[in-house]
Amino acid sequence: MSGVYLHIPFCKKACHYCDFHFSTSVQTKDTMIKSMVKEIDLRYNFTDSPIETIYFGGGTPSILSSYDINTLLNKILETFHVVNEPEITFEANPDDLTLEKLKELKKAGINRLSIGIQSFHDDNLLLMNRAHSSQQASKCIKLAQQEGFNNISIDLIYGLPGLSSDNWLTNIQNAIDLNVQHISAYCLTIEKKTVFYNWHASNKIILPDDQQTLDQFVALTDLLVSNDFEHYEISNFGKRGYYSKHNSNYWLQEKYLGIGPSAHSFNGQSRMWNIRNNNKYIKAIAEEKSFHEQETLTPRDQFNEYILTRLRTKWGINKAELKDRHQAYFLILEEQLKKWLDQEMILENETFFILSPGGKFIADRIISDLFSFYSKQYYSVILGFFSCS
Repeated sequence: MSGVYLHIPFCKKACHYCDFHFSTSVQTKDTMIKSMVKEIDLRYNFTDSPIETIYFGGGTPSILSSYDINTLLNKILETFHVVNEPEITFEANPDDLTLEKLKELKKAGINRLSIGIQSFHDDNLLLMNRAHSSQQASKCIKLAQQEGFNNISIDLIYGLPGLSSDNWLTNIQNAIDLNVQHISAYCLTIEKKTVFYNWHASNKIILPDDQQTLDQFVALTDLLVSNDFEHYEISNFGKRGYYSKHNSNYWLQEKYLGIGPSAHSFNGQSRMWNIRNNNKYIKAIAEEKSFHEQETLTPRDQFNEYILTRLRTKWGINKAELKDRHQAYFLILEEQLKKWLDQEMILENETFFILSPGGKFIADRIISDLFSFYSKQYYSVILGFFSCS
């Protein structure tokens, strides 16, 4: 199956932890939508596989009007072969999800919401510079359910400065009590060019130590698994039948097309990433000049990416599959894996290598180590992409 990702590069305000590509000025929004429509035209032959998932990400897609949403969706439907009832995910902030907005989304065909809650505590939200309150966080979920949305995912962040164990447990329990079907929970990372990075450098914020963060991760997994959530990827938990089909495409190495500035694409043989600048992207699309960079994947790269994506999931690394495709590289991998097997960070059976519960917490470290004999610069970019998807 294939998926289409639409990067909406606008936000009302900048969250203090975020280094995704976006602008707080929406003056070019209409021009951007037109440019993205044209990019879809230019990429009409990207895949001949049926499109099964469409994902509005960002940025903040919920700033789009119903006209914008329908324009993009209709263009995709006109251009590609889209299956009946595709999964159509729409990222939204709680403060945007009014009853009117939810009705518009439902009418447009959106059938999955991904809501950026991050925390149900106002002090955490204020620290992160989020635009919503804890009350709005709970209210928008209930409103969405009233409007018939029965596939709702929320984002939460742990490892925050000042986030107590009790408050973290409350965040998780609130999500469970609100009966959402999917939870993406990310450990805070301090990224350059963010407010948190500057605050951390000047000691204005103090991060919890590794043990505190590990305790929050363990509490997260224990509480969700005991409440019928399946831990199917490092940062993702879904009730049975409610995994993110779109994001699973990434981890299972299916084809996906990224539309919009900074969006990534993958066709099985190469990886592409669009210009990370709104004005330059718009200009390049208008002039039909190159608007993305491309990396053709060698057999070694393809092997490397298989490890990168599959090791993050409950499906793990399939030994037979790798031996069949990349016998020589598989022998190297076995040697690299020894120390992690000895430390029980990776578990092995006759069929798979998978991360242990302890290994999941340090997954990025393990993956980086396994790729120590490859080009680190490129994979540091890709690792970051998959870590936050």
